[in-house]
Amino acid sequence: MSIQTDAKIAVVTGASSGIGAATARQLAGAGYHVVLAARRAERITDLAAELGGTAVPTDVTSEESVAGLAEAVGPRVDVLVNNAGAAYGRTPVADAVTAQWRAMLEVNVIGVMQVTRALLPALVASGSGVILNVGSTAGRIAYEGGAGYTAAKHGTQVVTETLRLELVDQPVRVMEIAPGMVRTEEFSLNRFAGDEEKAAAVYAGVADPLVAEDVADAITWMITRPAHVNIDQLVIRPRAQAAEHKVHRVFE
Repeated sequence: MSIQTDAKIAVVTGASSGIGAATARQLAGAGYHVVLAARRAERITDLAAELGGTAVPTDVTSEESVAGLAEAVGPRVDVLVNNAGAAYGRTPVADAVTAQWRAMLEVNVIGVMQVTRALLPALVASGSGVILNVGSTAGRIAYEGGAGYTAAKHGTQVVTETLRLELVDQPVRVMEIAPGMVRTEEFSLNRFAGDEEKAAAVYAGVADPLVAEDVADAITWMITRPAHVNIDQLVIRPRAQAAEHKVHRVFE
């Protein structure tokens, strides 16, 4: 059964934590009926209850699961935020773990494609749809040990650019936000397989990295521009980060 609401409908993938959960909260505050899609059913069910939204357990790497999401949402979608993503490991190419690379490409590229493909008819049907893909500054520059993740996020960027060309005659805006250093509760922990020391070292000495709410605020601003305004790309970093390899750190 599809969602019955007079409000605009926003689908957010990876909505169980971090940027996805923060974006769901801010879009709900902006008046959207938010569909929270993520693998962890309990988390999104609780958040959907808090926000008055709808939880749809979804694995973006599974065609069957994504088809279920499209069926649950129904014939109209106003906004799609492709936020589900992941980074695993930080090893040189010479020591690359194939399974980690494959997992990153599956979620950051194949997942974006599958969800977009499934929901595109509903986005067009809205008459003023928005596809916003959450990329990364890693999708713009290479760094040692990051080839698997940077390749995947470069893929996110290129998929976004291609979609914009292909949908130029359709009532759908296509955008990408590329955050730099964002401190969330899980991203670095997942990257380093739960190693808290390595995860903490990413942010060591940085007084004010971005937090999920900063990125969600920017996403909401992008989405809520007038329908004729397309924010193609927005790069957002903390002031302390001038580039991937240039971060101001202060140690006492």
